[in-house]
Order: sequence, then C-alpha cells, then structure tokens
Amino acid sequence: MNAKPTQPTPHDPSQPADDGRKPRSDGEQSRERLLQAAMRLFGEQGFSKTSTREIAQAAGANVAAISYYFGDKAGLYQACFTAVCTPVENNIALFDQPHFTLRESLRGFYQQMVAPLMAGADAEVLLRLFFREMLEPTGLWQREIEVNLKPEHMALAGVLCRHLGLEQPDERVHLLGYALAAMCLQMLIGRDVVNAITPNLMSGPEAITTWVEQLTGFAETLVLAEKTKLQQGKA
Repeated sequence: MNAKPTQPTPHDPSQPADDGRKPRSDGEQSRERLLQAAMRLFGEQGFSKTSTREIAQAAGANVAAISYYFGDKAGLYQACFTAVCTPVENNIALFDQPHFTLRESLRGFYQQMVAPLMAGADAEVLLRLFFREMLEPTGLWQREIEVNLKPEHMALAGVLCRHLGLEQPDERVHLLGYALAAMCLQMLIGRDVVNAITPNLMSGPEAITTWVEQLTGFAETLVLAEKTKLQQGKA
C-alpha cells in the first residue's frame, strides 16, 4: 500500500465535508461531471444566462467545486473548449504531409473536420457549444479563429499550392480552400436539415466515414479542375 501523505490533501468541495478523504479518481470524476454539465448548459443557454449554481446542481456537485477546479465561471467555460479542441498541430498533421497524395490530404482534412460527429451522443453537445459561442461571442471564438482555424486554413492553402504547382496561395487558392471546407460545414451546421431529408447520411460513424469518402472525391474533382484551368492559362 502507498504511504499516506505527510500533508493533508485539500478537501474536494464537490463532496460532503464529513465523508473522509476521497481517492483522486473521485475528484477527477467530479471535475468531469462539471465539464459535461457546463458544456450542455452553456451550449443550450449561452455563457451569460448559465449560472454556476445551475451547473453544480446538474453535475451533482457543490458550487464551491467550480472555484476549486476552474477558478470561476469564465475558467470553466474556457476549460470546456480546451477539453473538446484537438491541438491544431494534430489536426494539420492529418492532411499536411509532404508524401500525401492529393486524395490522402483531402481525406485527412475532412476527417479532422468531422471528428466532433464521431463523439456519438456527445456530438450534439460539442457542436452546440461551438455554435453558441459563434452566436454570442465571449472572445473565445476570435481566439479559436486565430489559434486553430487560421493555421488550419493556411496549411490547407499550402497543400493546395503544392498540388496545383504554385509557390504561394493567391485569392483563388484561398477561395478554393473555403469552398472545400464549406462542403463539410453544410453537413455540420445544417445537420438538422440533413437528418430530416437524408438521415442515413449521418446515422452513425460508418455512414459518416462513407460521407467523408464522397466529399473527398468531390473535392479532388474541384482541385483537379482548378489545376487544369491553371495549366491552360499558362499554355
């Protein structure tokens, strides 16, 4: 057995004071419950309309636990985004590799875009949290653009230049990059419409994987058509 610590461990305020010391795993579970409850409530109601008391009640924790784990409501909100965001370098690595074919790069690009949908029952919670921040920005959405979305777009532009035979991206390359992303964004943002019209397209991970392959084919056709235009323009 491990020796007891010489200093008393801080009391986890998410638990009653008289229940004795809890294993660390209990604290981790309390923190996770708070995160899950906060993501759902922030996504449904927005940051300003969601109280810490409401989050704690939904998580089955004490309000003081939010201060204990996250500092304050703003810290909890930030932690929600940190928990669901994959490091940008990991996303870029899925599609920006010098040895990738065009098709491999495009497939990787769409795979990282649809990753939230692979979260199963949590997918709705994750997407709603992001969309709520877009509608009622607190500053985190602008940070998301600068820290994640801009680097990913520039990496995609670099990939397109490599396959189009260009040294630097111009406006047409950027527009092409936006168009490629838009094909997938329609499925993410308009998923209620997609589910109402063609629910089989988003019925589960296997269906989403098939959808990624279809988008990859569409995107490859667009890029190759642009390459043909460029070559004809040089002739």
